[in-house]
Amino acid sequence: MSNVETIKVVPARYPLRAVGAAVALFILAVVVQSVAFNPRWEWAVFARWFFDPAILEGVGQTLLLTLIGTALSVVLGGVLALARLSSSWLLSSLAWGYIWLFRSLPLIVVLIVLYNFSYLYDRLSFGVPFTGITWGSFETINVLGQFSTAVVGLTLVQSAYTAEIIRGGFLGVDHGQYEAAAALGLPAWRRTVRIILPQALRTILPSGFNEIISLAKGTAMVYVLAMPELFYTIQMIYNRTQEVIPLLMVGAAWYLVITTVLSAIQYGVERALARSERRSAVNQNRVARRARSVTTTPAQEPIHASLS
Repeated sequence: MSNVETIKVVPARYPLRAVGAAVALFILAVVVQSVAFNPRWEWAVFARWFFDPAILEGVGQTLLLTLIGTALSVVLGGVLALARLSSSWLLSSLAWGYIWLFRSLPLIVVLIVLYNFSYLYDRLSFGVPFTGITWGSFETINVLGQFSTAVVGLTLVQSAYTAEIIRGGFLGVDHGQYEAAAALGLPAWRRTVRIILPQALRTILPSGFNEIISLAKGTAMVYVLAMPELFYTIQMIYNRTQEVIPLLMVGAAWYLVITTVLSAIQYGVERALARSERRSAVNQNRVARRARSVTTTPAQEPIHASLS
């Protein structure tokens, strides 16, 4: 009868990890206790104003600015990115100059200049330069109101950052993919949309959603236009009631909600993209195996029957 040796498995111990977790829990408890039980935070005031109609209207304006600014900056940024990647030195230089300018200027400066644009130009005209041909003319003060100025300013600045994110995504695609797409004989726009863009999205999406979240928070800058978005609305209320901290906490909580929703959307989009990539890889493997099986199957010799 053979002796069976018993192996005793001893789990690894990490004492420093346990100490770090205890310290983190202690700090968290201190923060929660100081915030929850300090009457100067005025949580009753926070609860009273959180769903106030004026606050909700400001949240709606913030979301609307974020949505329109994101859509327009993606379109303009995509055009700028393609111009930067163009073989034309003129298009590339103009796109580079635009990106350099609006990445250098603070958003608040752009908004103030646009809001006072009527001081520089009384009317905005569309026509052929250096001629008298004009297709339309509008008074600047009627075109650039509060909302339109906010949208234009956010789009101009955000599109510069979006263009660099999109350009980086295209540059991250292996050059062999461009050559393979060109070898198929597809038009340039179809190569970009059907082959290059889906691969570039893996790089574009994380940075792009970071910029959308930054844009949602950057809408607070339009308070200089006296536009009733979330932050300006909160300012007006606490200037009247002198309840500064609880109202600022209302704004912080709503910004947390907005960024959390955007982060959840980012997570869902990335998971959907990953599933589509896995399905594509499985289909490619099946096609490759089927092709190998066809090429490796030996050809059958013809059978000659003797007729006698």
